[in-house]
Amino acid sequence: MLGKDNEYLSDFVYGGIDGAITTLAIMAGAMGAALSPLIVIILGFANLVADGFSMGVSDYLSTRSQNDLVAAHNREHPDWKNPMASGLTTFASFVVVGFVPLLPFLVAPFSPLISTHTPIFSFAFAAVAFLVVGGIQGYITEKNKSLTALRTLFIGGVAATLAFAVGFLLNQWFGQ
Repeated sequence: MLGKDNEYLSDFVYGGIDGAITTLAIMAGAMGAALSPLIVIILGFANLVADGFSMGVSDYLSTRSQNDLVAAHNREHPDWKNPMASGLTTFASFVVVGFVPLLPFLVAPFSPLISTHTPIFSFAFAAVAFLVVGGIQGYITEKNKSLTALRTLFIGGVAATLAFAVGFLLNQWFGQ
């Protein structure tokens, strides 16, 4: 669990917020374009795997480069576990939090209520994910939890709205 002194907080927050934002944005674009639920699911999972991997590896390489730079100037050996843990934290957070908006699409075939309102549930689940990650960030950094949660929700909402609008407009202009 992340404690207040955890050096991986930024990796958790970065991965979690980006996972939820990019997954929801890709799904919102597909929903705006009126694509089938199966395509929304495929795009969502493809994003989780590919973008999550990319984020984790990029975090690892960035942390390793920073350690190498510090070692070159201070003649100290960097902590090689830190880049690996940093990358894994980013990847895991990205996948776990990014999975949340996909849940309603996976449950929809088994629930008439969710099936009827899948996009609404997806956006609501994502909103909860944004609020939780933002609240955790506020708790650990000892900032206003409500403010950090709402800021994270706002950023995610803007990204989803933009993606939905692009999908909708492209479908209107080029769709059948």
